[in-house]
Amino acid sequence: MTTPRIKATVIGAGWYAAQSHIPTLASRSDVVLDGVCRLGAAELQRVRDHFGFEFGSENYHDVLARKPDVVVVASPHNKHFEHCQAALAGGAHVLCEKPMTLDPAQAWALVAQAQRAGLSLVLANGYHYLPGLAQVRQALIDGAVGRIEHVSCSFVSATRAVFEGSVGLARWSSMFFRPARDTWQDPANGGGFAYGQLSHSVALTLWLTGLNALSVSAHNFNVDGNDLCNAASVLCANGSVLSLSGAAALPEGQRALLRLFITGNEGVMEVELDRDRVSLSRHDGENRLPLNISPGQWNYHCEGPIHAVVDLAQGHGSNLAPGAVGAATVSVIAALAASSKNGGNAVAVIQPTTTPGASP
Repeated sequence: MTTPRIKATVIGAGWYAAQSHIPTLASRSDVVLDGVCRLGAAELQRVRDHFGFEFGSENYHDVLARKPDVVVVASPHNKHFEHCQAALAGGAHVLCEKPMTLDPAQAWALVAQAQRAGLSLVLANGYHYLPGLAQVRQALIDGAVGRIEHVSCSFVSATRAVFEGSVGLARWSSMFFRPARDTWQDPANGGGFAYGQLSHSVALTLWLTGLNALSVSAHNFNVDGNDLCNAASVLCANGSVLSLSGAAALPEGQRALLRLFITGNEGVMEVELDRDRVSLSRHDGENRLPLNISPGQWNYHCEGPIHAVVDLAQGHGSNLAPGAVGAATVSVIAALAASSKNGGNAVAVIQPTTTPGASP
């Protein structure tokens, strides 16, 4: 049987879409680059000509009217809800850049909309698709550390120039497009480290552990209204606690530090993505994690979610970064931001309408 060719549309063909998402789509012989949307007539024509899109428009309604099978939403954070909602309403499977939305209620509304329509909603959480991490998650589900009681996750990335100042990252000068400052530095539109970067590590923590956050107490370090560092304590539904922290601190070009320590009543798991290392120490000495991670295996890239949304549109594959995890992540980050503004007092997390980790 011939695999059906998938019509793909990209809304928000900015720097990362042109650098990663579109080339990944273009690498597949079963994908037709049908429609592309971005602001700026010259930039739109450039991306259309370079990648060979069949149609382009500055109005996203025009590209959705062509009835694509898959839509990649890579527009600015504050536009995700509008664009995802319209793409799902048009019958497309959707890949949404993180953070899913800025408003948790909108995120959960998208999850419900996708479920009603029987469509896949995938988040651009590339870590989930790196080799071996699905096995780590399954080991935790199978009780590798017993009942999870505490998780510590720290994420430090080379992104200070993204969230502060006017220079930006040096590598942007050699990329297809350079992002506008207000995309990343407007606090009202999700600027700052929590929405821009901590969204990676919060999603990974929730996905690996299956924990459901109830309340957050947090403090941020801010410069010019943007958070550059975050520290949060999270209470979960089963009484377990999370410690979430992050900072835009590494020099550009260095691999992000991302480390989790997951403890339970039967042992401790260490997951150090920047060191390509995972270990399990159990009280009974049993090894339930026979994984060999090779050097560089956990270097970050975001090809997995793009391949996943195409596969899902064809009726196969797995959604390892589902909308429910994206919505749960936004709910935690929104509570973190509110707590920091409120002197660190605990703020309730908007509760999911579906279990984190469920599809779509």
